[in-house]
Amino acid sequence: MNAEALTSTEGLARVRAEIAAACGEAKRDPPSVTLIAVSKTFPADAIEPVIAAGQRVFGENRVQEAKAKWPAIREAYPGLELHLIGPLQSNKAKEAVALFDAIHSVDRPSIAEALAKEIAKQGRRPTLFVEINTGAEPQKAGVLPEEADGFIKTCRETHGLEIAGLMCIPPFEEAPAPHFALTAKIAARNGLKLLSMGMSADFASAIAFGATHVRLGTAIFGARAGYRA
Repeated sequence: MNAEALTSTEGLARVRAEIAAACGEAKRDPPSVTLIAVSKTFPADAIEPVIAAGQRVFGENRVQEAKAKWPAIREAYPGLELHLIGPLQSNKAKEAVALFDAIHSVDRPSIAEALAKEIAKQGRRPTLFVEINTGAEPQKAGVLPEEADGFIKTCRETHGLEIAGLMCIPPFEEAPAPHFALTAKIAARNGLKLLSMGMSADFASAIAFGATHVRLGTAIFGARAGYRA
């Protein structure tokens, strides 16, 4: 095993221990938190040691990258889960429904409509998260908090989508806790049980606010230019 692979498996072990500790602080069971290993930009040979160490859930940001990389990995390692955690374009809905087990970036009516059509055609039902832009950042995707209830209702009643949870990415320069609390509040009043929130720098706080899925890349695979996970 090369040094890079050893680093990734050590990172995975450290992250698992830190998740367990955060769950202990929050009086939660560690199995209630799903670790999504964010493998964006990393090739199969960097991912395979982490699979060998027992990680089964992975996250990718782009449909095209995942399509090029993951079918062969999943054929070699059955039983893996693949989550789309980056933005989704309507014209990629067909590929996304075919490839991913969960989609964390449902954020506008056109995406909801496209996903509903493909779910009906393909008979696959990926777990769906609505993305909330808690900081109202113009450069970020996501539904504004004040529009979340209406959008969730539209997804359910107009498009027949089963929304399972919410996802958020707090502003980089702000304390994450209020954003996690807001996301949890929106989820609770809409009867949603899943919360995709928390990355390498703030996942312990996210767990304290009820995160069921944390998205960690840097803490496992190491830093990558211009990306934070």
